[in-house]
Amino acid sequence: MPKISAPTIAAHRAQVRERILDAVASLTRDQGIDEISMTDVASAAGITRTALYNYFPDKPALLLAFTEQVTVNFMRRCEADLPAGASAARRLAGFVRFQLEGIIEHPHPAAAELGASLGPHAYQALADHVAPMQRLLVEIVREGTDSKEFDEVALEPTAKLVLALIGAQRLPLLRGETALPEAHALVTVFALRALGVTRETALEASRDE
Repeated sequence: MPKISAPTIAAHRAQVRERILDAVASLTRDQGIDEISMTDVASAAGITRTALYNYFPDKPALLLAFTEQVTVNFMRRCEADLPAGASAARRLAGFVRFQLEGIIEHPHPAAAELGASLGPHAYQALADHVAPMQRLLVEIVREGTDSKEFDEVALEPTAKLVLALIGAQRLPLLRGETALPEAHALVTVFALRALGVTRETALEASRDE
């Protein structure tokens, strides 16, 4: 097992924890979250299974920590790549793209399947971790309605519908039945048209990189 040099025990633990979560990220690209075992993670991180349990007592705890990290990284990317000065249509298009890219980068089961795997308490904690993503989407829709770029809509239900559109592309993407650009255009144009955006503007936003 490779050694990790760190000035303090706390720094050492932080480095090992980062390696564990990096291992989960790597494994999800090949196996998907539902197929990963604690043994797989320990091996990929270069530590023993016993050592892994010193950081995460079980798989739900590990997946919750990983999900929190993914959410934090997503929010940072949105802050950097979805500037407040951009139109609501382009911000929504960017949000959709980042979410679809996340599905490809870290494959995961549908929410119901994941809930059954983790159990109700862990699933609620998971929902709490990803809540910032929904709040960001609600804010984008609010910006669009306030500026009259979007039609007046119920904010939270509309955000949930957009997330459902994104989720509907999960299996087609993972099965290779559709490519990212096609999925992005489909979801973005459909959502923006439903929000009252013209077809030309919706198409332009869907092509914006």
